Amino acid sequence: MFKIGFIKLGNIATSLAIDLALDEIAERTDVEFKIVSFGPKMTKKEGEASVELKAWGPQLVVISSPNAATAGPTAAREQFRGLPTIVISDGPTKKEARDALGTGYIILPVDPLIGAKREFLDPAEMALFNSDALKVLAAGGAIRLVQEELDRAMALIAKGEINLPAILATPEKCAERMNFQNPYARAKAVGALYMAQTVASIDAQACFRLKELEAIALAAAAGHEVMRAAARLADEARELEKGNDSVSRKPHARTGELMKKTRLLEKPEKI
Repeated sequence: MFKIGFIKLGNIATSLAIDLALDEIAERTDVEFKIVSFGPKMTKKEGEASVELKAWGPQLVVISSPNAATAGPTAAREQFRGLPTIVISDGPTKKEARDALGTGYIILPVDPLIGAKREFLDPAEMALFNSDALKVLAAGGAIRLVQEELDRAMALIAKGEINLPAILATPEKCAERMNFQNPYARAKAVGALYMAQTVASIDAQACFRLKELEAIALAAAAGHEVMRAAARLADEARELEKGNDSVSRKPHARTGELMKKTRLLEKPEKI
């Protein structure tokens, strides 16, 4: 039985589905999960406290957080030196900074910064933003990219090999994983992912640069409106594939292998 442990520090939209995507109908017999979550908190204190996962004996550790170069995620990585570890984050995006993480990584610039200012954000707005972001990431292929890379890493570790991903997940790389049959659907998915990527730069203005209430509120609202539009575009991409009866589905078998099907009324087969 393979043991995979997750440490969730703060939140990116991918964090909401990262563990569930590995066992979507809860029937895998080859893997066990343990999750240590600190909710929205991601300071050095929480990073150091993540060491509690080590006692469980994970064979692979996955750390998900915003900006993996900050103090909390850095402290968490230090706790698991010597264990296979993969960081899932929205940054850093520069190669030298990614390599400095000292772990495997999947960096998702398409998983955007939320407009986290009390002049704009409340719990309802937070949930709506994350639901829109998760739709874009799922329909556009980012969730599948993460899931497939974690499955691959687990399979190799189980065989005694360690080959961790080192991926900057561009919109094109994400959309490629969804095996779109309709080129317009693929274009819509890539467009939605680029829009999501742009949201981060808009919301960064509100979060870190602007000082006046009106400017902060308007910038954050603009970022969230772009995220909402991106979700609608991602939905259109999937609807085009559904109209062709060509939606790519890759469920897990009970024993963990990936299966595939395209037509709605056909049985999935092992890849």
